Amino acid sequence: MSPAPPAATDKAAANKAERDQADRDAVAAAARLYEERSVRVDERGEPVEFRYRLLVPDSTVGDAAPSARSPLVLFLHGAGERGSDNLAHLKYLPTWLADPAARRRHPCFVLAPQCRADKRWVDVSWADGASTPQAAAPSVDLAAAVAALDDVLAREAVDTGRIYLTGLSMGGFGTWDLAARMPERFAAILPVCGGGDERVAGRIAALPTWCFHGDADKAVPVARSRSMIAAVRTAGGQPIYSELPGVGHDSWTSAYRDPFVLDWLFTQRR
Repeated sequence: MSPAPPAATDKAAANKAERDQADRDAVAAAARLYEERSVRVDERGEPVEFRYRLLVPDSTVGDAAPSARSPLVLFLHGAGERGSDNLAHLKYLPTWLADPAARRRHPCFVLAPQCRADKRWVDVSWADGASTPQAAAPSVDLAAAVAALDDVLAREAVDTGRIYLTGLSMGGFGTWDLAARMPERFAAILPVCGGGDERVAGRIAALPTWCFHGDADKAVPVARSRSMIAAVRTAGGQPIYSELPGVGHDSWTSAYRDPFVLDWLFTQRR
């Protein structure tokens, strides 16, 4: 195949630069609506501070009146949003849920913890076709996400029967892992292009689940979602699985930008 003409390459680069800038602008705008908070967790005997972001429901909208309890979405970001800036991880779902129309349709808390740059929500390889047995304890960064959730529950009027867990890519792995560790805490999960340990799928069987993965994903094998869904079904669960034809790693846009998917999520109750 002949290489693309220079003009076409330059135009594609310019378009990507424009999209990247638009994404940065959208995240910056959303960040103004998110409170900055932090928690401390123990790592090898030393306290480590983890920062997180929280979107609080607009008290002027619908069920988000000051006296009402609102649902909470715990979002686990992907590898590209790791760091310590407490900002990059607002990309995608946290930014989209901060949109005025989304806040009117689904008034909720959005909890977005950030995984450190050199760490993972789950210490496994994302590219492997086969799963790794679940570790006895969660990673420190995933434990920090749970600590952030506990911090919010202690301070805010959260409807504990409507706590939802979702994540993309690295966060999809975190979603499967955390759901298996504490399924009783969540009303539903929405893992996107991740993978888990089929050996513990029975713990999730009773949990409403909708999983997304692109069949052309070259970063995380689609077999990882297929095998988890099969294992949950074998355990008696009835998960929904949407495999997207011709879609690569970005299956989260199809998942999170579909109003029907979010409507499904917010109707789930524990």
